[in-house]
Amino acid sequence: MKITFLGTSSMLPTHDRNHSAIFIEYKEEGILIDCGEGTQRQLRLAKIKPTKLTKILITHFHGDHILGLPGVIQNLSAHNYNKTLEVYGPKGIKSTVKKLMSGIIFHSRLKTKFIEVNPGIFYKGKEFSLQSINLQHGVDCLGYSFLEKDRLKINIAYTKKFGLTQSPILKQLQAGKPIIFKGKKISVKQGTIKKPGKKLTIILDTKPCSNAIKLAKNSDVLIAESTWLTDEKAKQGSHLTAAQAAIIAKKAKAKKLILTHFSQRYKNHLDFEKEAKKIFPNTTAARDFLVIEV
Repeated sequence: MKITFLGTSSMLPTHDRNHSAIFIEYKEEGILIDCGEGTQRQLRLAKIKPTKLTKILITHFHGDHILGLPGVIQNLSAHNYNKTLEVYGPKGIKSTVKKLMSGIIFHSRLKTKFIEVNPGIFYKGKEFSLQSINLQHGVDCLGYSFLEKDRLKINIAYTKKFGLTQSPILKQLQAGKPIIFKGKKISVKQGTIKKPGKKLTIILDTKPCSNAIKLAKNSDVLIAESTWLTDEKAKQGSHLTAAQAAIIAKKAKAKKLILTHFSQRYKNHLDFEKEAKKIFPNTTAARDFLVIEV
C-alpha cells in the first residue's frame, strides 16, 4: 500500500500546501480521500495517472474537501476513462456533485456510481473492505478505515519437511485449502502462517470524540487532521490540535500517526510534529507529495 499526500492544508491553500487530498494505491485500486481544489494538478505533479483512480471517498461537503471534483471528473473524461468511477460520501453525495457540475459546460463520457455511506462496513472486496463512522464537525462528516484482509503465507519451514518449497500446488494452501503431496496431507493450519492485514484510518475534520478513537482502534497508520497547535484558537471550531490527534492515536493504540490539514497561519509543520511527539512519539507531520509505504 502506498499513500501519497496530494494536499495538506486546511481551508486556505498556501504557497507550499494544497487543499486536502490523499491518494491510496493498493494493487489495482486507486482510492482518493477527498478532492480539494487543484487535486488534478497535484496528481500530475505527483506523477500519478488520473486513470488509476477507482474510488473517491468524500468525508464532507466543505469546499476544501470537494471543490476539486469537477476538475478530476473532467480530466478522467478527457483521458477516455473506461471504468466506472465510484464516488462515496455522506447523504446527498450525488445531488451535491450534480450541483457542482451544473455550473460548467461539460459533455461527460464518464460512467459514475454514487454511493451514500452509512456507518459501518460499506464496501467488501476480495482483498480489503472499507469502513466509516460519523465524526463531529458541525456538518455530516465521515471518517474512513481501509481494512486489508488477513493473508496466508506459506510456512516453508514446515513444507520443506516434505520436500516442498516451490510448486503451483502451494497456491491452494494460500487459498485456505489443504493439499496432498506425495501421498501426504498438508493442512492449512500447519502449512501456512497467518499474516494480519493492515489497517489504515483517515480522520479529516472533527473535534475530539469517542468515535474517532473507535474508528482508529489498532490502526497500523492513523492519518489525522491537525488544524491547530495547542492554543485558544482550537476552542472556537470543530478541529483537532496536534496534541488532541496524538491523544486519539494513543488511546486507539495505533502504531503510527501522520498529521495533516494544517491551518495556513502556521509556517513550520515540524512544530506540529514536535507537539504531538510529546504524547505519541511515532508521529510524522505530512507535507505535500510525502509518500508513505505501508
